[in-house]
Amino acid sequence: MTTELTDLTIAEALDGLAIGAFSGHELAQAHIAAMEAARPLNALITETAERALVAADASDTRRRVGVVGVMEGIPIAIKDLFATEGVLTTAGSHILDGFVPPYESTVTANLWRAGAVILGKANLDEFAMGSSNETSYYGAVENPWRRRGDNRSMVPGGSSGGSTAAVAARIAMGAIGTDTGGSIRQPASFCGVVGLKPTYGRCSRWGIAAFASSLDQAGPVTRTVRDGALMLRAMAGHDPRDSTSVDTPVPDYAAALTGDIKGLRIGVPEEYRLDGMPEAIEQLWRHGVEWLEAAGAHAVPVSLPHTRYALPAYYIVAPAEASSNLARYDGVRYGLRVEGRTIQEMYDNTRAAGFGPEVRRRLMIGTYVLSAGYYDAYYIKAQKVRTLIARDFAAVFETVDAILTPTSPSAAFGFGEKSDDPIAMYLNDVFTVPASLAGLPGISIPAGLADDGLPLGLQLLGKPFDEATVLKVADVLETAAGFTARPEPWWVDVDA
Repeated sequence: MTTELTDLTIAEALDGLAIGAFSGHELAQAHIAAMEAARPLNALITETAERALVAADASDTRRRVGVVGVMEGIPIAIKDLFATEGVLTTAGSHILDGFVPPYESTVTANLWRAGAVILGKANLDEFAMGSSNETSYYGAVENPWRRRGDNRSMVPGGSSGGSTAAVAARIAMGAIGTDTGGSIRQPASFCGVVGLKPTYGRCSRWGIAAFASSLDQAGPVTRTVRDGALMLRAMAGHDPRDSTSVDTPVPDYAAALTGDIKGLRIGVPEEYRLDGMPEAIEQLWRHGVEWLEAAGAHAVPVSLPHTRYALPAYYIVAPAEASSNLARYDGVRYGLRVEGRTIQEMYDNTRAAGFGPEVRRRLMIGTYVLSAGYYDAYYIKAQKVRTLIARDFAAVFETVDAILTPTSPSAAFGFGEKSDDPIAMYLNDVFTVPASLAGLPGISIPAGLADDGLPLGLQLLGKPFDEATVLKVADVLETAAGFTARPEPWWVDVDA
């Protein structure tokens, strides 16, 4: 029974709960057992089994009296970037040691109101800075997938690698992550799950440890597009506490999944073809175009000419905002404190001990590009490039309804293969960063396997606040791809 319950999608579980095939308590127990068995993956920093059972029992009580939320009784994992009242929140960093928030983030509060059940806090790259989930103070997350015939550990992608690994390994039915430059979509591709980045402003940022305030956006990680639609409806909504939250209606996204995309125009940008990109990814992209055309859509060649400037612009804007946001971590009010002879020395000691190498690297870059003499040359110029990228997308969306691209230029890679080369690591985000700079919605759908048996994703991008169309097209693409592969549970045989 345990295996059967953890194999269910969110939609299937909601149907089963509705007819009394099992209880929320039983569903939570099954996932707690899966969570405990999967500890070798290191997908979670903090497990909250007791809270999960209490929440599941409360859900069962509500269901008996006819009060049923959109996510009623569904066990999920929460990226440890979201503040959770009474539960350790670390952002994957030593500098937040012992921090237990007395408040709840808006997105998680929305999910609890919708009936969701918390299983635990998912591991992540420190302060969401990374593309492989190797920078967490709490250790790297292992991808549930391995290369065919090869027992070497693979990265899950980042920064939401703990969230995507948890969903792929059937620890959680869904999870939430954050996407700054691809941190939901890229690890979703690496782990063979669905990852959705909503339009910037669709979900509140209140209560999320900030990395880059003009880019960060919360989104769901699930095993199907329909499940992503259900979770997004529960997560989204205007929040007056967040000045970047947009006051616009939240549709019933699941209702948009009609399977009918006849007549829609799908843009295929030439600039997303890279020299040296594996043939398997090129071939999968071609298949994606064919699948959508077979469903009645029209593929249209489009140009996004400033795409090649997106990555360098991003790695100026994001570190600049991080250098400002992370200045609040000083050892005075919460988290780690390393004493010194003066208050300045205490600041220096705390930050030196509290931040890992990748965070320190980005803070130094950010501080440099904001410094006198370099602000105009770097930061202002990057913002101008960002505007040009957004204009490219706006022009293309005058003629198409969605854009289809690969999610990542490669499948998952092994630990240590790119960690010593920051540029090689940053290039993992080359297909996801442009939409982040433009604030657009995007989704990664598992669509095939590389030659070595690792999952590959296709990305769909849409117009601002048109997640409904993105999800509709993604649902058709998912059906056509027929991706049913799953990782072998090697971790069950490993001593925790």
